[in-house]
Amino acid sequence: MSASDLLIVNADLATMTGGVECGAIRDGALAASAAGIDWVGARKDLPPGLRARTELDAKGRWLTPGLIDCHTHLVYAGNRAREFEDRLHGASYEDIARKGGGILATVRATRAASEETLIRAAIPRLERLLDEGVTSIEIKSGYGLDLDGELKMLRAARRLGAASGVDVRTTLLAAHVLPPEYAGRSADYVTLICEQLIPSAAHERLADAVDAFCERIGFTAAETRRVFAAARAAGLPVKLHADQLSDSGGAALAAEFGALSADHLEYANDIGLAAMARAGTVAVLLPGAFYCLRETQLPPIARLRTHGIPMAIATDCNPGTSPVTSLLLMLNMACTLYRLTPNEALAGVTAHAARALGFADRGRLEAGARADFVLWEIEDPAELAYAVGANPCTGIVREGRVIRWS
Repeated sequence: MSASDLLIVNADLATMTGGVECGAIRDGALAASAAGIDWVGARKDLPPGLRARTELDAKGRWLTPGLIDCHTHLVYAGNRAREFEDRLHGASYEDIARKGGGILATVRATRAASEETLIRAAIPRLERLLDEGVTSIEIKSGYGLDLDGELKMLRAARRLGAASGVDVRTTLLAAHVLPPEYAGRSADYVTLICEQLIPSAAHERLADAVDAFCERIGFTAAETRRVFAAARAAGLPVKLHADQLSDSGGAALAAEFGALSADHLEYANDIGLAAMARAGTVAVLLPGAFYCLRETQLPPIARLRTHGIPMAIATDCNPGTSPVTSLLLMLNMACTLYRLTPNEALAGVTAHAARALGFADRGRLEAGARADFVLWEIEDPAELAYAVGANPCTGIVREGRVIRWS
């Protein structure tokens, strides 16, 4: 066996490879290189010929795959704290949007900001997530709503990844809301998305996927279908903000196009969920938005389990409905608000989050997987969902490179 770059011993491993105990291996070991994980198993089973340039002692602490935040709107300008106050006084999300606030307020601020300004504003948000062990993250556009603005956001997201060393998966969300200059002309704006924005983002390799907001205050199913057809023609997979505020048939529409994920899903019907199960589409749950909007309609957790649909969890980091930069907090909320088990919650930010982004090489501790993992000062993986506001992360490895270890 050739030498690995790194050998970690004396670790309890949450491999996330199945089972109710996080695929746990007690007193485990893991060997890795920049190319990926070379070997993982019980320490007593270490191959006699395995050598490593660096050996680290985990001191009995838990090692998990690197966390994955699979739904964020991390790049934006301005904030919407006043809307938070308005909602406390009884205004609904839809009321605010119809009065020109909501997403359009962020659009105005983001259009006015330079690419450099967007990056500077996003860095602290990203750093807070990375400090909790996030090693891969999705960042959407959707606050430009024109060619220059959308590409500016996607370039900023790409540059954030390059500068921070984290793997950023970008998503074009031009079909977020109708921009004011297209008021009453939604068909024309959808044509712009299909004929200019998607081809340009694909040609410049700025987008890894295409998303849409299929909702009463967003886009109709027919309009979303046009956007997804254009994405398919450009060779880009799709995702969907589906059934968040009403049953718009979003789950079924996502499944129709083999979407990587359908996100929110509070009002999804059983026909749509069955279609998602057949299509292999992941459900992304966003408890931060549910909490901030004080929603009462829970996602259909029991039916998701019945259909065997993988459930991912993400921050939905955005300025209006989920100003959240803690993925660990989302684990707690997923358990307390949605009644997920701690094992389900951890799978939701590792193995299932990876699948929601189309990653086959991460989210699990197994040979051949990407060498992204996190060391935690905990006695049981359930503690990651249990302790509100805690960050027990003591070690981070990305692509076989030790970022920190203490």
